[in-house]
Amino acid sequence: MSSSVIVYGGNGALGRAVVTAFIKRQWTVTSVDLSANAEATKNVVLKVDDSLSAQGKLVVDSIKDKVDAIVCVAGGWAGGNAASDDYFASSELMWKQSVHSSLVASHLASKVLKEGGLLTLTGAFAAQKGTPFMIGYGVAKAAVHQLTLSLAGPDSGMPANAKVNAILPITLDTPGNRAGMPNADFSSWTPCDEVAEKLVDWAANPAAVHSGKLVEVVTANGQTSWTEK
Repeated sequence: MSSSVIVYGGNGALGRAVVTAFIKRQWTVTSVDLSANAEATKNVVLKVDDSLSAQGKLVVDSIKDKVDAIVCVAGGWAGGNAASDDYFASSELMWKQSVHSSLVASHLASKVLKEGGLLTLTGAFAAQKGTPFMIGYGVAKAAVHQLTLSLAGPDSGMPANAKVNAILPITLDTPGNRAGMPNADFSSWTPCDEVAEKLVDWAANPAAVHSGKLVEVVTANGQTSWTEK
């Protein structure tokens, strides 16, 4: 019987790389996103205007089979400080994209993650400190960090012996980022394929994962390091 994984955000730039990596290793993959990933074994398609409750109900009602791992790579980025005209709108968007998805993924884990399985969330390196030029983003990602720590503690509702951690990338090498920052130093950006392979390795061997850890993902001169905090 093949191993199984849920990839939350499975049709985004990082999500597609993650789905591909799991499929290559012959995992059964369920993608959860606003649009379907044709490569995934199964898709749960969300609605853009879903509330947290509606999104959670749809996902939980759609997925009943036990899985070995859940990977939440949903998210996005928006800049802006407290004086920005779109401060409220951008902050609300960041909260929905990063926090709502992580909350639903963690609730789903309480229902369908196997004992000893792994839940991996996506935070941000920058959110370990103040982010004055992207406040909404920083607040949302910091909340994901706190959620990771909470889920790893006792009485969190996670299955017995389950592990939870979070990746904290700086900048991922995606087509969107290259288009938005064409003059940047791409050698300091982390390739999505490299992140995907690490996530599969962790999911395949959750016993080696230290629960509750925030893992900084730092790339310099084309080399990536993974440091637990």
